[in-house]
Amino acid sequence: MNLQNLFEIQKELDEHIEKIHPRQEGEDRLSKKILALQVELAECAQESRCFKFWSHNQDPRIKDYKQTKCKWCNGSGDDGTGVCPDCRSSGDVYKEYNPLLEEYVDCLHFILSIGLERKFDECELEYLHEGNFGLFTTKDINQQFIDTFHAVFAFVSDPVDDIYQEMFLHFVGLGQLLGFTWEEIEQAYMKKNAVNFERQENGY
Repeated sequence: MNLQNLFEIQKELDEHIEKIHPRQEGEDRLSKKILALQVELAECAQESRCFKFWSHNQDPRIKDYKQTKCKWCNGSGDDGTGVCPDCRSSGDVYKEYNPLLEEYVDCLHFILSIGLERKFDECELEYLHEGNFGLFTTKDINQQFIDTFHAVFAFVSDPVDDIYQEMFLHFVGLGQLLGFTWEEIEQAYMKKNAVNFERQENGY
């Protein structure tokens, strides 16, 4: 788990967004990032389906397909022969992805961004290492979501580094209970980070 690297990558994205969307006078961007984190956590819970006691389908959504555009044929499938040699399709391309993991890494983007906003970095975050990951992890996924939300609210009331670390550790514990390895999380974060850069360039 290379937190310093993740903070540096997130910093590049944050600075890029700041150039395109400069802060307005009196804007409290930290509160917006915290609210965004809460929304993304709720979306992650939605994809986990762990709380849906009223449904026969309580399995997490870990496989779906999204339509993408091939860079070679732009989704037309026509390079003159009728079938694109790059995507090997005669039309739109559908790429498999993990909705639950994608929502989780959306949360990670905002947690890192909040840390940068408060000028925390890995040197100050002494408790964020693998030996402490289990300290803030329960055995129940529903309780872990609740605890993570509670940690976010605690940070709103007292935005200091100790509370931030607890919030981060609850969040890492959530990822473990959702079944993700840190390697999977980092890879998904890198992919989504690239998408976020591309969205900014395309006027998202």
